[in-house]
Amino acid sequence: MEIQRAVRVAVPGGIHARPAAEIVKLSKGYSSDLFLEYQGKSATTRSSFKLILLSLKEGADITIRAIGEDADRAVDDIAGFLEARQDNHTQDAAEEPAPPSAPADCADGRLGAALQLDRALTGIAGGSGVAIGPAFQFRQPVLAPFPPVAADVDTEIRAAMEAMQHVGQSLRRQAAAASGGTAEVLNAIAELSDDPEWHARIVGLIRSGRSAGAAILTAGKDLAEELAALEDTYARARSEDIASLTRLTALRLQGKQPISLNEVPTGSILVADEISAAEAGGTDLSRLAGIVTRLGSAASHAAILAKAAGVPAVFGVADPLALLEGAREIALDGDRGQVFPNPDASVRADIIAQRDRAKAEALALQALVDVAPRTKDGVAITVAANLGSVEEIAQAKAAGAMGVGLFRTEFLFMNRNDLPTEEEQFLAYQRLLQAFPEHPVIIRTLDIGADKPVRSIALPREDNPFLGLRGIRLCLARPELFKPQLRALLRAAPFGRLHVMLPMVTGTSEIDATVAMIDECRRALIDERKDIAPFVLGIMVETPAAVFAAQTLARKVKFFSIGTNDLTQYVMAADRLNPGVADLCRVDQPAVLSAIRMVCTAAEHAGIWVGVCGEAASDASVTQQLISAGVTELSMSPASILKMKNAVSGYVRE
Repeated sequence: MEIQRAVRVAVPGGIHARPAAEIVKLSKGYSSDLFLEYQGKSATTRSSFKLILLSLKEGADITIRAIGEDADRAVDDIAGFLEARQDNHTQDAAEEPAPPSAPADCADGRLGAALQLDRALTGIAGGSGVAIGPAFQFRQPVLAPFPPVAADVDTEIRAAMEAMQHVGQSLRRQAAAASGGTAEVLNAIAELSDDPEWHARIVGLIRSGRSAGAAILTAGKDLAEELAALEDTYARARSEDIASLTRLTALRLQGKQPISLNEVPTGSILVADEISAAEAGGTDLSRLAGIVTRLGSAASHAAILAKAAGVPAVFGVADPLALLEGAREIALDGDRGQVFPNPDASVRADIIAQRDRAKAEALALQALVDVAPRTKDGVAITVAANLGSVEEIAQAKAAGAMGVGLFRTEFLFMNRNDLPTEEEQFLAYQRLLQAFPEHPVIIRTLDIGADKPVRSIALPREDNPFLGLRGIRLCLARPELFKPQLRALLRAAPFGRLHVMLPMVTGTSEIDATVAMIDECRRALIDERKDIAPFVLGIMVETPAAVFAAQTLARKVKFFSIGTNDLTQYVMAADRLNPGVADLCRVDQPAVLSAIRMVCTAAEHAGIWVGVCGEAASDASVTQQLISAGVTELSMSPASILKMKNAVSGYVRE
């Protein structure tokens, strides 16, 4: 059986290392031969290298072709992954590198134009402010020349395979000790070490007479050059992963141990030609004062990891006079892409002053960690965290989150071939509630649909998935999905202040049907002698229907949480993922603000509270208007919490 299907790639950032590795994993579950075809080129889904070299961008129209007995299921699975608009917390795609900023004047405390032009090396801004510290030259062991010709073909092949296997296992051990996106990056590179295309090229070169080392270096160089020649910025940046994999494998062949970034002294400015994800991924980069590389881009894994760690960094620094090589001390401005080897007294003073100001501001915000903010006129505002997984709990607590305003349960269902059990869900919810015993924890029930499908749930293709079977509609249509989640929530409720909200509600019938299903689950759990407790039920307001029916809906639930992202796109009839209508997808549009005021008025009359869990909650330019409308809870990413607490304390509710 042969099946073909046309799909549009919706994976953010396109098919780079991590999505390619995920596709390879999916393919291993089927006996059929699977291929992706794009602009006359075809790539087997068994090879990450082949997939990356297709240079598939988000929005690319491609064909999936499968040949075999399970071709239909295989195509459904791959199509579901490619068409999924995944949450940003799982992405590692980066934007096009921005050019260095134009010189600023001294008036704002930044370096003056004379200092910038005469003394700074320039590169690609990696962000996170300024830094100064002793330079540490990071160099891996030098590879000795490999013999060009194989002494014995079979022996050389075994040596190459052992080296590749060792590197893959080492990367997976690093991944096991890491978390979140770092672990995913390392696992993706480990998958490359097992890639059949990589193996085939090396074996082919050895059989043609090359030694194992010469074959590895040649295959790695060729693949890196092929990636570097691609038009896509992110795909080009993946050539660094191949170069790193090549270097690690060659070092293993020579019995040399690669240097770890853990050996860099704390507080140093790291100077390197480039830093691979394999070198940076298993390290606490926050120990470093800063990072400077001669190569690399804002799309490199090192840049992504450095930004996540908050380390000032500049990449791709032009250094024609090799000033970095002999520098004892380095100052840098990560926001402007400027580096100062051996800075003089005036530059040192300026950088130190900027650094101290930033530290003072951060320290001042730390004083708000345990503060429950109020507006100037005394209105208490809850500032909570949006979380995508239980792994983000520590970050939220460190930021002073007043509970959880949105916990996306989709993470339990994503990136797996089977459904999570009731017990898995219960343990995740229990952990979340126990982490915030004094604050409400709002868990959103499963919010998926054809616009963001998961592999373990077969969903029909829809021409307009944003208006299709998604959110509460899907859950009510599929009680075999919904009931285990409701049972897990009832079992978790005794461990904290559990609030549950339903997504995509448009009318009271959906609430009534959910309440009936909750009662059914509650009775079954009582019969099973399971410990349970009631939870507070609310809804997300993200459809115009919910806005117009707000007065009736408010009598059915205990709270509203406004999802400003979807509400804005539905009110303005403008796709929030389409940059061509970005100006319409703004919460400060009069129509959207009017809708929010209608919801708050209905809630006030019913005696229930209103929160906001969309992106607008962390936008200081609109939050005062939200609070003035009647919003008393704002939920956002942990990184924005302290700044928003500070902003709230300066508001007056009009």
